[in-house]
Amino acid sequence: MSDYNEGSSAGKAQEPDQIRIDVQDESALREWSKKLDATPDELKEAVAAVGDLASDVEMHLKGSRSSMNSERVHNAL
Repeated sequence: MSDYNEGSSAGKAQEPDQIRIDVQDESALREWSKKLDATPDELKEAVAAVGDLASDVEMHLKGSRSSMNSERVHNAL
């Protein structure tokens, strides 16, 4: 199976920007957790917030980490 449909519920080859995260599939959830360096709960929250497109979830997680990091820097000053 290629990376293009890994963790996808469709089972068909998809373009990279159409890869979806199936949070109901425990093995896919573990795999995506490793790939995106997030806990399963963080992934579920991200999917609930932005939908199941992997690219959207990744950007959401990066954005939330970025804002948390900037808050830590601000609080440290």
